[in-house]
Amino acid sequence: MEPGSVHVPLGAVLPLWTVLPFGLLLGAIAILPMAAPRWWDANGHKGIVALLVAAPLAAYLLFAHGAEGGLALGESLQDYLSFIALLGSLFVISGGIHVGGSLAGTPIANTAFLGTGAVLANMIGTTGASMILVRPLLRANAERRRTAHVFVFFIFVVSNCGGLLTPLGDPPLFLGFLKGVPFLWPLSLWKQWLMVNGLLLVAFHIIDEVLLEREERERPEGLLDVVLEHRPIRVTGLHNLVFLGGVVAVMVARGAGWGTGGEPWPFGIQEGAMALLAATAYVTTGAQLRIANRFRFGPILEVAVLFLGIFVTMTAPLLILNARGAALGLETSWHYFWATGALSSFLDNAPTYLTFAATAAGAVGVSVESGSYLADVVESSRGAALLAAISCGAVMMGANTYIGNGPNFMVRAIVEENGVRMPSFFGYMAWSAAVLLPIFLLVTLIFFR
Repeated sequence: MEPGSVHVPLGAVLPLWTVLPFGLLLGAIAILPMAAPRWWDANGHKGIVALLVAAPLAAYLLFAHGAEGGLALGESLQDYLSFIALLGSLFVISGGIHVGGSLAGTPIANTAFLGTGAVLANMIGTTGASMILVRPLLRANAERRRTAHVFVFFIFVVSNCGGLLTPLGDPPLFLGFLKGVPFLWPLSLWKQWLMVNGLLLVAFHIIDEVLLEREERERPEGLLDVVLEHRPIRVTGLHNLVFLGGVVAVMVARGAGWGTGGEPWPFGIQEGAMALLAATAYVTTGAQLRIANRFRFGPILEVAVLFLGIFVTMTAPLLILNARGAALGLETSWHYFWATGALSSFLDNAPTYLTFAATAAGAVGVSVESGSYLADVVESSRGAALLAAISCGAVMMGANTYIGNGPNFMVRAIVEENGVRMPSFFGYMAWSAAVLLPIFLLVTLIFFR
């Protein structure tokens, strides 16, 4: 750059067609499982599709925009590796925790199970809670034929809406913590958390009751008696809780800058620590526990392949949004709630959170040049209100699609690998439109007008 010249952000000059690869990849994820299910089942074929869509955009950024394009692409790849390190470590570690016996797959038991997951998500994250609880829930409902709705609501509650109350709950809140949001500030969102998760649990219980009664009438062998049978619960592999706690400790230490004087850790330290914890957990856990859990690497490989393409192709949309976000005309809390939520449904909700948090900071006159600028934002009453809307939109509306949050796709992969047929991409969105959107409208009217 020449002396005295004004730097123009890359997102301000990228042509709008660079958003197209991201749209094409979303279309492939939505359509190919229905159009070519056998072909799509192979992770290698998913990798081919992701490569064909992502490679042209990566080449364009590198060759048309030089060092700046390469820097943007490199940041996306670093974010991807951090994302996979977190999901992969939690997947491997939780795969060694086996809940033996059997829970009763009744509506009351299932509802209580989801409620427990909503609380646990704030302690070990939505990913950790999802990975630990999904397999016991599968076994509890193994005798039932109609169970896809159980895991749709599991994604709604445990994998997303439950993790609103702490920075450990969901990646957007953790990034907010890194940018200065006090650790306990998300607890101020308890009313939104209680309302959304409470309504989801009520809706789930009603639907589960109706479907169980219908299946009971259709099956002469007495389904309810079979469902109510259960053996005492016995948890094995508890030493893996130490490694799970280690992952949480690494996240907290990285956020607080332990060992670096409060400065961010260099890339690779957090990721390496998580990989080491996962590897140690794997070698210290007996193979019989993973066999009992039907543990395979297939689900995490599927997530890794597809999200590599997603992270590369969403580089351009996020840059454009960051540079031109002020033109969106965002003013009130409900604007921020729905704008953040809409994009978090399809883009990764963590960078989307930061984009709109930076926009909100500008709206209240706070500079984003400081590494902890969100500390000043929450001290302003308007800033706190806008950040509350952004936080709720990012965390809760990540449940709107399978790709809105990392655990969503992983839960789907595990459930289908265990023989439960989940809704298609659009089928899942039909569930979210029917159940989640009315609840989010109610949230808007009560909290974000």
